[in-house]
Amino acid sequence: MQLFRKFIGIIYTIYAFAIFLSFMFLILPLIVIASLFGKIKGGNFIYKLCKLWSRFVLLMLGMYHKNIFESPHETAQPYVFVFNHISYIDIPVILRSVQNQHFRVLGKAEMAKIPIFGFIYRSAAVLVERGDAEKRAKSVAQLKSVLQKGISVVIAPEGTFNMTHQPLKSFYDGAFKIAIETETPIKPMLFLDTYDRLHYESIFSLTPGKSRTIFLEEIPVAGLTLDDVDMLKEKVYNAMETALIRYKASWIKSA
Repeated sequence: MQLFRKFIGIIYTIYAFAIFLSFMFLILPLIVIASLFGKIKGGNFIYKLCKLWSRFVLLMLGMYHKNIFESPHETAQPYVFVFNHISYIDIPVILRSVQNQHFRVLGKAEMAKIPIFGFIYRSAAVLVERGDAEKRAKSVAQLKSVLQKGISVVIAPEGTFNMTHQPLKSFYDGAFKIAIETETPIKPMLFLDTYDRLHYESIFSLTPGKSRTIFLEEIPVAGLTLDDVDMLKEKVYNAMETALIRYKASWIKSA
C-alpha cells in the first residue's frame, strides 16, 4: 500500500508540473509585453496575470483556497504583509490570498536563475541577495519606493523555511524597519496548510486538499522610530505565534 501511495504521489507531482508549466508558457508572451511598460504599470499587470495563474493552478491541483479575515483591511491602503514561510507553494498561495490590491513580493535572487520561470520571477518580485550588503540595501530602497507609490509589499520575516517544528523561527529586522520608515501598517497573514500541501523536504510530497490564509489584525506603526524595531518585531511575532498555536498548525511539535 505504501509503494502504491508513492507511485500515485509521483504521478500527481508530474501532473502538477505539467499544469504549472503549460499555463506558465501560456501567459509568458503577455508577461514579456507587460515588462516593456515599466516596473509600476507593467508590474501591476504582470501580477494580475500571476494571480490568474495561481487561481487556475491551485484549482486544477485540487487545492481549495479560503481567506479567513479575523480582521478585514482596506484594499486601498498599502500594507507590509508578513507571512510564515513553510513551503515552496507559499508563492502561489500569496498570489491567491492578496486580492483586489497591488503588491510586490520580496524574493530570493537565486530563484531568478531558473530558466523561463526566472524571467517571470524577476519581472514580478523585488529580488534580494542576503549575502551582499550593497544589493540588500538596494532591495530595501526598491521596497520603500514601491510603498511610497501606494503599492503593498509581502515579506517573509523568517527569511527562509521554518524547519524547527516550532510555530515560527526568529525574525529578521528588515520588514519592521521598512514599515516604520515608510509609516506603513503591518498586516500579518498565516498559511495554515501549505506545509501539508507541499513539504519543504520533497517535491513528491505534493497533495491536494484545503488551503487557508488567516489575516490577523493590522499592527500600526504610527509614531514609532527605529529604536522601536525590536518591540514591533516581538509584537508581530507574538501575534502570529499565538494564532498558529490556536489554529493547531500541523508542523508544531512539542519538545
